[in-house]
Amino acid sequence: MRAEMLLAVLLGLTGPAAAQTDAPASAIPWLSDSLRAPQAGPPEPEATPLAGTPISTTPLGGTRRDAVGLLPASVTGLPRDAFAGSDPERVAKRIADLPTDALPAVQDLVLMLLLAELDPPAAATDGDALFFARVDALLRFGALEQAQALLERAGATDAEAFRRWFDVSLLTGYDARACDAMNANPGVAPTLPARIFCLSRTGDWAAAWLSLDTGRALGAVSEPDYALLAHFLDPESSELLPPPPPPDPMTPLGFRLLDGIGEAPPTQPLPLAFAAADLRTTTGWKAQIEAAERLTRAQALDPNRLLALYTERRPAASGGVWDRAAAVQALDQALLAGDMEAVADALPDAVERMEAARLLVPFAALFGERLATLPLEGETADLAVRVGLLSPAYGAVAVPAASDERSRLAVAVARGEVPDDPPADALARAVADGFADAAPEELVQLASDGRLGEALLQVARSLAAGSESDPREVARGLAFLRSVGHEDMARRIALQMLLL
Repeated sequence: MRAEMLLAVLLGLTGPAAAQTDAPASAIPWLSDSLRAPQAGPPEPEATPLAGTPISTTPLGGTRRDAVGLLPASVTGLPRDAFAGSDPERVAKRIADLPTDALPAVQDLVLMLLLAELDPPAAATDGDALFFARVDALLRFGALEQAQALLERAGATDAEAFRRWFDVSLLTGYDARACDAMNANPGVAPTLPARIFCLSRTGDWAAAWLSLDTGRALGAVSEPDYALLAHFLDPESSELLPPPPPPDPMTPLGFRLLDGIGEAPPTQPLPLAFAAADLRTTTGWKAQIEAAERLTRAQALDPNRLLALYTERRPAASGGVWDRAAAVQALDQALLAGDMEAVADALPDAVERMEAARLLVPFAALFGERLATLPLEGETADLAVRVGLLSPAYGAVAVPAASDERSRLAVAVARGEVPDDPPADALARAVADGFADAAPEELVQLASDGRLGEALLQVARSLAAGSESDPREVARGLAFLRSVGHEDMARRIALQMLLL
């Protein structure tokens, strides 16, 4: 009992946090909870409208956490009541089932919904459930900066929110700030190992060691966690010992501790959220580029950050990431010099390599508009127009001079026109139908019932596979997006389906 009281005093824990004896606190899975892949299976059947669900109330002037966002309605074009009529549990499940490798424009749609300032569902009895579903999806997508900003705007003062904020801070390099917050309010510490880590970060090594030994004696720190923390707290004494095995599954704290003893694992096999740790300047250049590529594919990172890394220095070798860096550098230098012959030489190689790496859309965002306006000729000119059509400036670069049927359809879509003659292949016909047909009634009904956000999530899930999506769903999804005012989103999705 005296040891338990000592541990409680050391950690500043009170109430339930100090009284947990059923399982060690270190058993909490942390962020790995939020990084599980969506469950594969048949599409969820369309749910019936809510009936008889209790309605929650919020005091006047209060702001519920699940109403917090980063993008106002003036940016998203979404009405505040986009989720008002939805079942929050069903919406949370739809969010959890979203894939991390969706078509770039579809991923943009998803991120917009996750970051939008929207009123919570009227039927929500838990003001945090949908909020945490959004945060956890951002973590799965590797959008740590956005998740961190969302948590900070909503307030991460309770255990569930702080746990996520602390994990994100460990991976984004803000662990000192997170530890300051934990030390100021020890009761919010998600686990005892986290508290021990933060004691060491503030230089209180004696308290950290005492907490570690006491926690081990009480079973509050597992043997693997003890070995890892002991290595971290006293690396000199541990030099002759083999490094402790990494946690399985990997956690942000485990990653940070391994990094602190010079044994940080590669992030490539780990979930996307861990890639952010490799963006630090202390990481090798190759690892930084690989992490930036992973995050850019998921639309979680601005392509300009990837360009900055590609052009930071001369590639040290050849193959893979080095060839992509060299190709982008060659094109960037040719454009800066205004050398059309060099541009014509560099463009095909850069496009081929970026497309093979599933990075052609970010590449188009960087270079598309400039390329499409250059006086190029022949196949290089066609390639420049294709890249331009994949850029945000697709409307300005669309020229009716494409040679093949699918490219002509792409130009028509970019110009907001519907071709008179239906294309031959199924995907192209579906795209054409999406710009000619009326929106499907069931999706329109969802929107009119205050479930527009839910309908958009359903469309995003059905179009996530890009050109491999069901053609019927392609036509339905594009028509619905256009009917609710998301014309630009519909065109970008269609162009990416046709041209990638």
